Amino acid sequence: MTTETVTLAGGCFWCLEAVYDQMKGVTDVVSGYANGRAPNPTYEAVCSGRTGYAEAVQIKYNPEEASFADLLRVFFTIHDPTTLNRQGADVGTQYRSGIYTHTPEQEAVARQVIDEIKAEGLYRDPIVTELEPLKNWYPAEDYHQEYYAHNPNAGYCRVVVAPKVAKFRQKFFARVKA
Repeated sequence: MTTETVTLAGGCFWCLEAVYDQMKGVTDVVSGYANGRAPNPTYEAVCSGRTGYAEAVQIKYNPEEASFADLLRVFFTIHDPTTLNRQGADVGTQYRSGIYTHTPEQEAVARQVIDEIKAEGLYRDPIVTELEPLKNWYPAEDYHQEYYAHNPNAGYCRVVVAPKVAKFRQKFFARVKA
């Protein structure tokens, strides 16, 4: 099986990880930090907003089961790509919307999907998702991995993560793992 990798930021990494863990064709999702300045960032440092990192997920997927465009269509549905440096109550550069490409082909597909989303008029405000090559990546601490799966009844998970999972399951029912 061939796998490809993409790195996406769309607010809190727990939300993205919870959704993509349930998507057909996705083989692994790791929460972490993308495109910042200092080596070996910690959650506390990233939360300060001074490291330049975005909370992100790195997704490994089988392109024969889920295309990169499919992953991006889900991405643009489960977060608000029109709010700069924020998702809901989570505010700061670490919560920005970003697509961090691993190949020039990914960049081209991302531009096409962004144009498609704009043409559909899904959002009244302009899309502010940054699109740039992945510069660096660090996995988050172990306690962040599979956070929603381990803590579904935590307040943040019930109020913020679960509605995003439900939206994915409803809108992309055919893409949900059995």
